[in-house]
Amino acid sequence: QVRLVESGGGLVQAGGSLRLSCAASGTIFSIGRMGWYRQTPGKQRELVATITAPGTTNYAESVKGRFTISRDNAKNTVYLQMNSLKPLDTADYYCNAWFRESVGSSESNVWGQGTQVTVSS
Repeated sequence: QVRLVESGGGLVQAGGSLRLSCAASGTIFSIGRMGWYRQTPGKQRELVATITAPGTTNYAESVKGRFTISRDNAKNTVYLQMNSLKPLDTADYYCNAWFRESVGSSESNVWGQGTQVTVSS
């Protein structure tokens, strides 16, 4: 079993910053693309940012220039640095990862439990 554990959410004023972390643990041979998604009540979960194992990144238009995704492959951890936060960034943030448990195994996908980010105006 592979688990993703997020941390770093909380309450911040508009214009402030937060850094989210997500650590993967369990039986892991390799981790491919990792990413952050967010969801608000009544809405579908949406992509925030993704990063491949070599470091290629992709961002939602709404966060470009404000958020930075990075990863530490040695620690199986992905980060999301969020700057210039806006009330519209308020959501539950979820970590996601594609991984292989062993050589030759197919890729599997796993979600974290989510961490809440609240941005006050």
